[in-house]
Amino acid sequence: MGKVDTKELKKFLEPFSDDIINTALWLREFVWDQYPQCNELIYDNYNALAFGWSPTDRLGHTFCSIAVMEKYLHFGFYWGSQIADPEKKLLGKGNQYRYIKVSSRKDFPVTYIKNLLKEAYANSLAKVKDKTQLIKGQTIVKSISPTKKRPGMTIVKKKKLR
Repeated sequence: MGKVDTKELKKFLEPFSDDIINTALWLREFVWDQYPQCNELIYDNYNALAFGWSPTDRLGHTFCSIAVMEKYLHFGFYWGSQIADPEKKLLGKGNQYRYIKVSSRKDFPVTYIKNLLKEAYANSLAKVKDKTQLIKGQTIVKSISPTKKRPGMTIVKKKKLR
């Protein structure tokens, strides 16, 4: 369970380059080391592989996530618009999500992100109204898109059944 449960995630990461895979796994370990009591929610979506951490099994309680793209990753905050960003490093102008673009480990501002994670986690916990929803240390695959746009893959559209 949790941090050591990498089998399915590694399967989802297979289409990506070794550099992207290694960076994604390093970022994953970075979060797990700080929040081992949380749960990893995996979404193998059409255009990205995303996995995030939540004190429950609900997306709405997610406090941070990693989105894996072909050439880079997003390290994001699900409720990023609600946390301080004193150095204005986070990207995104929508109502909710904020992120930084990560091309390699050396580009990742560890200390800064640790500070943002503390606030994001506290904000996430405050959103959990029913404390019986709290669960600890699980990896949960929430969705797998049947059609994917990934490195080296062609998009296959399903035929409509009549």
